[in-house]
Amino acid sequence: MSTKTKIVVLHMREVIYTAIFAALAILLVLLLVFMFRSGKKGDGAAETMGYVSGVYTSSIVLNNQTMDVKVVVDDNRINAISLDNLDETAAAMYPLMQPALDSISQQIYEKQSTEGITYDEANQYTSMVLLNAIKDALSKAQAETDSE
Repeated sequence: MSTKTKIVVLHMREVIYTAIFAALAILLVLLLVFMFRSGKKGDGAAETMGYVSGVYTSSIVLNNQTMDVKVVVDDNRINAISLDNLDETAAAMYPLMQPALDSISQQIYEKQSTEGITYDEANQYTSMVLLNAIKDALSKAQAETDSE
C-alpha cells in the first residue's frame, strides 16, 4: 500500500476572495431572515389594533343637536377624525368642540391609540364626550374584524 501525499497550493488572493464571498453569503442570509420575519415584537410595546378599512361614525346629541364624529381607518392605522353635521348654530353654542377634537385627534394620530390621551382642564368635559364618541366609532371598526 502506497499512499501518495498530495500537495495543495493555495494562492493568498483565492483565500481572500473565498472569505469575502462567504461573508457576503452569510450577510445576505441574515438580511433575508430579518426582512421576512414576522412583524411581532416581544418588547412589550403595544400592538396596533386590527381594523376593517372604512369610515365609521358615532353620534353625539347635545340639546337636541346631533353631530357625528367620523373616523377613517385603514387595516392598522387611524387616518382621520372629524366632526360631521356640525352646523353654524351648534358651532356657536359649543365653540370648544372643534379645538378639543383637533387636540385629541393629533394625539391619537401620534399614538394610534385612545389610551393615555390628555386634555386641557378648561375643555375637559367636551374632550371626554368626543373621546367616548371616537372610542365608540373605533369599537365598530374592531367589532367587524372580530366577526370575520
